[in-house]
Formats: sequence, C-alpha cells, structure tokens
Amino acid sequence: MTRRIATGLVAAALNTSLTLAEENHKAEATLHAQAAAVGEHAAMAKTHAEAAEKEKRNPHLEAGIDNLNNAIEHAKMGHADIAGQAAGAAAGHLKAAEKAF
Repeated sequence: MTRRIATGLVAAALNTSLTLAEENHKAEATLHAQAAAVGEHAAMAKTHAEAAEKEKRNPHLEAGIDNLNNAIEHAKMGHADIAGQAAGAAAGHLKAAEKAF
C-alpha cells in the first residue's frame, strides 16, 4: 500500500513537472518568435534608415540606427521585450528624422 502511494506521488510529481516544462517551452517559443519578428523588421528598417542617411545625414537617423542595432542584437539573444523597447525608441528617432527631411 505504501509503495502504491509513493508510486502515485512520484507519478503525480512527474506529470506536474512535464506540464510545467511544456508551458515553459511554449512560453520560450513565443518569446523567441516575437524576438525573431522584431529582429527581422529591425533589420529591414535598418537597411532603409542607412539608405536615408546616405541621402542626407541626420542625428535622429544615427540614433535610430543605433537603436535598431540594439534591437537586432537583443532579438538574436531572444530578449523580445528589450528588442521591442529598442525598436520603439528607433521608431521615435526615425519619425523625427522623417519630419526633418
């Protein structure tokens, strides 16, 4: 009887651990997918920002490119939240540069 209870407790603990592991994998997959999306868009934005900077230099373009580089690097590391913040900062600078053109 004691052995059955112990076996049942171990099985329940393993089942809980597997469920938590599955949830962690889902959460990690989501974060990496978000980071990848930010990274891809940041790379495309950087290409256009660099082309605009060749046409006419602007401190906001330079700052935006720096922010995009940060977004790309953090996206590669899977830091979706930090990459998103850097991309948002870049968007603000690029919008300011657009008004200056």
